[in-house]
This record gives sequence, structure tokens and C-alpha cells, in this order.
Amino acid sequence: MASINLSCTFSIGCVQTKPSPRRSASCPSIKSPLGSSQSTLFQHGFSLPSSSYSNRRFFKSRSSGFYARAATEKTLYEFTVKDIDGKDVTLSKFKGKVLLIVNVASKCGLTSSNYSELSRVYDKYKTQGFEILAFPCNQFGGQEPGSNSQIKQFACTRYKAEFPIFDKVDVNGPSTAPVYQFLKSSAGGFLGDIIKWNFEKFLVDKNGKVVERYPPTTSPFQIEKDIQKLVAA
Repeated sequence: MASINLSCTFSIGCVQTKPSPRRSASCPSIKSPLGSSQSTLFQHGFSLPSSSYSNRRFFKSRSSGFYARAATEKTLYEFTVKDIDGKDVTLSKFKGKVLLIVNVASKCGLTSSNYSELSRVYDKYKTQGFEILAFPCNQFGGQEPGSNSQIKQFACTRYKAEFPIFDKVDVNGPSTAPVYQFLKSSAGGFLGDIIKWNFEKFLVDKNGKVVERYPPTTSPFQIEKDIQKLVAA
């Protein structure tokens, strides 16, 4: 079967978008090397200081030295998902690559910093066997309300995102996408079996195993050292 090109740059024609979306007062802010830090506040009564929360490690991998809690013998490659255009994609196509998987949203206070940094990190490491897999989700403050085509256009035109973007999914609750059930069961740790907010991140090694989980307040730039270790392994 011919490979599927999931890059926004080549799959649609980019058009001018409206001004940057309004920031939701309920959405947490991110501490970035390029910006200021605000308090971390999630819905469902979840609140932690970003300084301690964003740098916490959850489980230990013997091969990489990361902290971890392995809970399954499955790998990411056993799952098939739909891309942003509704086409089936077998995740085994990413075998041998380091993956950063993130649930994205277009109208969150974390959107601008995360999309910008994700795009820069992707540009830096994409030729070294690295991919970012973005899964839109509307479960946090209704901050990803658009259709797949609107989400795709937003990410492509405003942030020039070239990494694969997939079909909108649920990451919590009874309709949780199977791939997110796997991610959460592989790296529960401090965060447990619930995704707390937009832009939570999972780092997957070249063997399809989750080796790290990062809370939404962790900047993509703060993950670079972990990415470097895995792509060099």
C-alpha cells in the first residue's frame, strides 16, 4: 500500500486565518524558556505548582535511563488510527522512529507556545528519525470545537505544522481512543489514568514503548534533551 503523506504543508492549500484565538481563562499557562510563567490550574479541581509538576518523572526505562512504570507488553505499532482526512493509518509505519504524542487544541492558552515550539523541535529532529503525532481533543474547556478541516487549516497556516495530525479523539472517559488507553496504561504514574489538559505529552522510543510522560505545562523545548538521547540510541 502506498505511504500516506500526513504533512499539512502538502495535503491542503494554506489560506489566511483570522487573528489568534481568544485565550480561555480556565486554561493553564505554560512555563517556556521564551516566556513568563503563570499558575497551573486545571478543571476538575486539579492544581499544582508548575515548577514541581512540569519536571516530574514517572517511570524508569532500563535502556534509556528515563523514569518509568511499564504496565503493558503491547507496543504502539499494534494500533490503527485515522488521520485528519479520515484515512486509516497503521502506526507500525513509524517503527524505528522516536515519537512525541500530544493531544492538541486550537483555542487554549497553551496553544501558541506549544504549536510554535513543537514545529521548531520537529524541524530540528525530523531528519534524525523523529516524529510528532498530534491528536486534537475537545474534552478540555471545549477548546478544540472545529471540524477536522478547520483544525488542519489552523495548524498549517498559523504555525506551519508539518508533523502528522490525526482525527479528533477522546482521551478520557468511556469513548477514549484505544491508542490513548495504551499510552495511559503504559505511563500512569503521578498523573494516573486521566489526561489532565490539552498538550499532555508522551515520548515513545524506537521500539514503540512509552518511556516518558509529561504534563501539559512542560514546554516542548524542555523535552529536547530526552529526544536527543533517544534519537542517538
